[in-house]
Amino acid sequence: MGASITSQTKIPKGNGPYPVGCTDLMSTYTKKSTFLRLYYPSQDDRADTIWIPNKEYFFGLSKFLGTHWIIGNILNFLFGSMTTPASWDSPLRTGEKYPLIVFSHGLGAFRTIYSAIGNDLASYGFIVATVEHRDESASATYYFDDQSAAEAGNKSWLYLKTFQQEEEAMRNKQVRQRSEECSRALDVLLSGTPVKNVLDLKFDMQQLQDSIDRSKIAVMGHSFGGATVIQALHDDRRFRCGVALDAWMLPLDERILTKFSQPLFFINSERFQNQDSILKMKKSFVPGRERKMIAIRGSVHQNFADFTFATGKVIGYLFTLKGKIDSYVAINLSNNASLAFLQKHLGLQKGFDDLDCWIEKNCNYLIQERDINTTNHHSSLQNSTGIKKQNLD
Repeated sequence: MGASITSQTKIPKGNGPYPVGCTDLMSTYTKKSTFLRLYYPSQDDRADTIWIPNKEYFFGLSKFLGTHWIIGNILNFLFGSMTTPASWDSPLRTGEKYPLIVFSHGLGAFRTIYSAIGNDLASYGFIVATVEHRDESASATYYFDDQSAAEAGNKSWLYLKTFQQEEEAMRNKQVRQRSEECSRALDVLLSGTPVKNVLDLKFDMQQLQDSIDRSKIAVMGHSFGGATVIQALHDDRRFRCGVALDAWMLPLDERILTKFSQPLFFINSERFQNQDSILKMKKSFVPGRERKMIAIRGSVHQNFADFTFATGKVIGYLFTLKGKIDSYVAINLSNNASLAFLQKHLGLQKGFDDLDCWIEKNCNYLIQERDINTTNHHSSLQNSTGIKKQNLD
């Protein structure tokens, strides 16, 4: 089930002028298929969309958190009916071409839990394609082995894989696969032939053919997805610029950091990055290439994901889902900074603030690039997602 007319959402609506729709796309069969959640300007404003649509995702989250499987049932009970304010499977608003953003999720995440970002960008006239990665970095994902499995609804589930040894090498292998999956998502969305959706939803994928501006494509991601942004900029020149949200830098081979020319914007939280990560980011600051970096004061790693809106203060602070800054203020700062950057480097005429002016105007909320050094950040990462893991087994 995709839509709900009774449940309430704490996830914010987009602030832009367009109603927002969302749907899912799975391009073919087997785990080599492309699996996306699409956010887009919609013709109408219907019922909200179920936020996390399958209980297996909650089981995957319980594994990721290192807790007993029964925690997955509890999470499903607490959040299984929660919605996000986007119209499920509603028709695309046609008649204009929209810039495209391919979004990469973090470790232990999946395609649906960055809807506060997807909704807001879509409300300003972007199409956002959030890839669900098949590199075993998602808490859970699924595919269909063949057409008969799809018609019967027999999902094959793939869960998070953990590494006890050689993590850096294995994560580098994953980030390169993730980059390939972002490029394949572009191939699917920009294909000259009609896209077949094996999920058999009502959304007309043919509408995308004439509604994507092929000259205005960016890549964006959080945490492991932030590393994927950098890898994808290196691997695929079709991405004209990238926004890395609190990038987890460990998976990246340092040699690629100076080998791409597209503009890159680091938006960090205040309480995630360590000295090595900041130094690694700054290695990409090559003369003559556009690089920006800010950090949001009082924010934590999970301020970029939807879970920051799903819990109260006590649980939010216990699991580091909330920082000192209000979660709604933090996501608006991140989204508005992203919009200003995208306007400049995709050549948009949307009336967003000039990025440098926006940074100066919001300086009380930000740590600016000139003030981000390698000594005023926390000395260690909690883990690759910034969530405090609780041993509840």
